Amino acid sequence: MTTARELMTPGARCVGENETLEKAAQHMREDGFGSLPICGEDHRLKGMITDRDIVVKCIAEGGDPKTAIVGDLAQGKPVTIGADDNVGEALQTMKDHQVRRLPVIDGHELVGMLAQADVARSEWDTRIGDLVEKMSE
Repeated sequence: MTTARELMTPGARCVGENETLEKAAQHMREDGFGSLPICGEDHRLKGMITDRDIVVKCIAEGGDPKTAIVGDLAQGKPVTIGADDNVGEALQTMKDHQVRRLPVIDGHELVGMLAQADVARSEWDTRIGDLVEKMSE
């Protein structure tokens, strides 16, 4: 059975809950992702932030991403997947929560990110892979 750990992109970068939205946007640009996990001072996952959050919840409301803080946009408990959970569980979690990327945790430590595209590229199940790849385009 294929696990999240086998397909994830390791070494996921967190944006600190006290960093600015501008810094989060810079990380997104550098990494080529539209979302990042938010980590607290305790190094635990506090949530996720998306490029859409920055635009809709800050810029569109007249906020300044140079001074607005990432942690102010963190909402609720983040949706994650365990490193040793199987890929079927990960896909079901993505579907249930309508997300395309999941932080992968081992205990309380962020160890990677699993995207729909990672599953599609793995050919875990070609039917699911084809569907996920098309959704991720």
